[in-house]
Amino acid sequence: MSRTTTQMESIADKPPRIAVLIPCYNEEPTVGEVVAAFQAELPTARIYVFDNNSTDRTVACAQAAGATVLREQRQGKGFVVQSMFRRVEADVYIMVDGDGTYPAAEVHRLLAPVIADEADMVVGSRLHAATQSEFRQLNRWANRLVLALLNSIFKVHLTDILSGYRAFNRRFVKGLPLFGGGFEIETELTIKAVARGMRIVEVPTTLTSRPEGSHSKIKFFRDGALILNTILALFRDYKPLTFFGTVGIALLVMALVCGLLSVVDSVSRRGGARLPLAVLGVGLVLCGLLSLTVGLILHSIARRSQEFDYQLQVLTDEMRAGLGARAVDAAANHERSAAAPHGDRSGTAG
Repeated sequence: MSRTTTQMESIADKPPRIAVLIPCYNEEPTVGEVVAAFQAELPTARIYVFDNNSTDRTVACAQAAGATVLREQRQGKGFVVQSMFRRVEADVYIMVDGDGTYPAAEVHRLLAPVIADEADMVVGSRLHAATQSEFRQLNRWANRLVLALLNSIFKVHLTDILSGYRAFNRRFVKGLPLFGGGFEIETELTIKAVARGMRIVEVPTTLTSRPEGSHSKIKFFRDGALILNTILALFRDYKPLTFFGTVGIALLVMALVCGLLSVVDSVSRRGGARLPLAVLGVGLVLCGLLSLTVGLILHSIARRSQEFDYQLQVLTDEMRAGLGARAVDAAANHERSAAAPHGDRSGTAG
C-alpha cells in the first residue's frame, strides 16, 4: 500500500469535528444546564451559544458553562440559524433549542446517521409513535395540521417538521440557502431539504416540559400564520406547475359553473343574470388559462434551476475532493522530505 493511500485512510479515520449550535433569547434559567449536558455527552465537541439580543443573564450563564458565545443582532430565530450556518465551521452540526426541553442523552442517535453518511439531516421527531412528548393539546393539533398539509403537498411521510433538535452534515449546512427570519425556519429547512432531494432521517425524541421560570417565545397565531405562509410560498416556488395548475383548474371549473347558470337563466327566459354570468365566466376562463400558462413557464424555469443547482453541487464536491487530494499529497511529500537524508534533500551529497 502506498504512502499516499495510507495517509488518505488516516485522514478519513479522523473523528469528525462536531459543533453544537444553541440559539438563545432570554434563556437564563436553562442555557447553562443545556451547555453542561451537551459537554458531558460530547466532550470533544465545540458548543456555540448564539445570543439574539437577550435582556437577562443568558450570555453570562452560557460563558460560565464553557460555551463560545456569538451574537446575532437581527431579531428572530431564522436569522440566528442563518448566522450559525454561515459562521461556524465543522464537519457535523447539532442544532438544539436552549430551553432545556430536548434531552442531550439522545444526541448520539441523531449523530449516528450523519456520521455514517446515511443522512444529510436527522430530525428529532417529537410526534413519533415511539415518544411520549409533553405537548399542550392545542400545539399538538396545530403541529399535526401543518404536518398533514406539508405531507400532502410534497408527497412525503414525515412525522415532525417543526422540531428544533436536528443534526446536519457540512454539505447541508453550507449548501442550503435560507431566508426565513422567524420561527418558520424549521419549516423552510424541511421543505427545501425535501425539494432538493436531501436525505432526511427521523429519530424519536421525547420533548419535556419547560422548567419553572422558562417561557415560550412563540406567538401561536402570528407564528402559525408565518409557518402556513412559508409552506404555501415554497409550494409555489418549488412546484409551480402544481400550484398554478390547481388555481387555473379551479378557475376554469368556476367558469363552467357560470356558463351553466347562464344557460339555465336563458332557458328559463328570465334573462336577468345571463349577461353578468357570461362576462364573469369569460373572465374566469381567461384567468384560468393565464394561471396554467404561468405554471408551465415557471415549471420550465424551476427545472432548469434544479439542473443548474445539481451541476453546481457536483462541481463543489469535485473541488472539495481535489483540495483534499492536494492536502494528502502535500502531507505525503512533507513526510518523504522529512524522512530523506539531509544530503538528498539539499542535492549537495557527495
